[in-house]
Order: sequence, then C-alpha cells, then structure tokens
Amino acid sequence: MTRASTYDLGGKRVFVAGHRGMVGSAVVRRLASEHCTVLTADRRELDLTKQEATLKWLEDNRPEVVVHAAAKVGGIAANNNFPVDFLCDNLAVELNVIRASHTIGVRRLLFLGSSCIYPKHAKQPIAESELLTGPLEPTNEWYAIAKIAGLKMCQAYRRQYGDDFISAMPTNLYGRGDNYHPDHSHVPAALIRRFHEAKIAKAPSVSVWGTGTPLREFLNVEDFADACVFLLKNYSSDLPINVGSGDEVSIADFAAMVAHVVGYEGKLIFDTSKPDGTPRKLLDSSKIRELGWRANTSLQAGLAVAYEDFLKGHGRHLEVGGYYART
Repeated sequence: MTRASTYDLGGKRVFVAGHRGMVGSAVVRRLASEHCTVLTADRRELDLTKQEATLKWLEDNRPEVVVHAAAKVGGIAANNNFPVDFLCDNLAVELNVIRASHTIGVRRLLFLGSSCIYPKHAKQPIAESELLTGPLEPTNEWYAIAKIAGLKMCQAYRRQYGDDFISAMPTNLYGRGDNYHPDHSHVPAALIRRFHEAKIAKAPSVSVWGTGTPLREFLNVEDFADACVFLLKNYSSDLPINVGSGDEVSIADFAAMVAHVVGYEGKLIFDTSKPDGTPRKLLDSSKIRELGWRANTSLQAGLAVAYEDFLKGHGRHLEVGGYYART
C-alpha cells in the first residue's frame, strides 16, 4: 500500500464519467467543496462506447483528473438476462476512457470497480489479495469480468507507462439517485420500491428473493463519494483498494430495516425458489482505514435519506436497454 503525497484537486479540471448515476452524481456533489472545475457529459453529448468520440471529447476538454464512474449495472435478474450487454458495453467504456486518458496525459484517474470481482467463496472478510483466487458468483460474472478487466487496464498503464491510475472496489452501495426499476435494481432500491408500493396498496405481505440468510455489507453513496475524493488526494498504487462500512447484516434483517424505514407493517415472505447469490460478502477495508478514512453514515439514517429521495422522485427507473451511469 502506498500513500501518495497529498494531491491537491484545487484548480484542477476533473471529469466525472457517469455523472448522472448514483455514484457519479454523489462524486460531483462531493467535489463541489474541492474548488475544482467539474467536467461532465451526458450520453446525448458523448457516447463512451464510441472510441473516437471519447478520445475527441477528452482532447477537447483536457481534464487533469478522471473519475470513472460510468457503467452498465443491474441486479441478479439483469445480469442473468443480458450477459452480452454487461460484458461488452462495460469493456468498451473502460477501454475507451482509460486509453484516451493515457493518450491526453491525464494526471490522476480513479477507476471504480465492484465487490463482485471477488470469488464467490472468497475468504471473509475479503482482502484485495483474494482477487482471481477462485470462481466468480455465476449470477453476475459478466459484469465482474468487465470490472476486473478495467482494474487490470489501470495496472497495465501504470506499469508500462507510469500513469497514476488507481482502482477502488466499493461494497454494496445505496442512496440518493439509485435505480428503482422493478426488475433490474439492486437490493436496497428494489426493497424500498417494493415496500413502498405494498404500503400504498395495503398488501398483507411482500416477497423477498432468496432465503434471507446471506450476509451483506452496505455503504451509503455519499460516504463512498467522500472516499473517492480521499483516494484521489491520498492514494497511489497499482493495487486496488476496498471501500466498505465494515458492518454486515443478513438480508432478512436488512429487509426488516427497510420495511421499518418505509413504514410497511405487513409480513415478509422469503421466496426460496429465487437465488441468494454469494452467501457472504464483507470487504476487508483495513487499508483505507489505515490511510485515515472511515464511513460516517449509519445504515438506518442512510436508508431514511434514500427513501426521502425516492419519494421526491429523484431516483431513476431505467430499462436495462438504457445506459446505466452508475457503478
């Protein structure tokens, strides 16, 4: 692990790829206090799957720092149903942004991976050294393989050219601006929507995928955005670094907590015909804690903010055919 000499973002031009997604928008909010110029481009202006367009945009706008938060993402069902999209689109975006960043001389690049890059049965808590030590979770391996390729690109450019490109692996994220699609969202957003609709309909019960026994770690997206800025300023290594809360909860207990926050008082029924996914996934975030960063948002407080954001209509309800700009 290497702590970089503090990199000052003040006065820098920072491109946030994927700024309309949950993570990207949180990073933009966090950068507001860094006195830098934040550069963004939506898909109407820039399609990151197009190589020439990506290079031209970066050449024209000349960012000194890039935060790569753009990705096609979704839950278990989406990964199962659209493997080509999750693999190919993410590979294209990563290659285009990272290669173009090298070409124009970007000084610092932060690539955002995912905890799904680790083996299904990785040793717990999962240290960065567990990468590529075993088979992936089959329900999201297409996305995971693309993310592994992205962090390996950063390593390769660093080793061959000395580019200061780093990678961060967040745990399961939730918060403002999440995707609430009924079939293709991640667990926190899916449960918020499901319990809200059940409350409005006065439904006596709500079905939750799986047995409820898997253990998960959740991190509020505002905390993760703060970690991203912290790493840009303080971390320099070819090794990826985990970012998590350090706390884990069973899906059953998490579902009960979401129901409480939403105000749903019906019964929770666990559909054991649906897949559980990885049985346990807790990141070892000791490296970033040693550097001086910790999460500050409690799970219940973070869920309350997320639900308020959902009620205000600030979340997204995208179909999988669209381009998800969230990691």
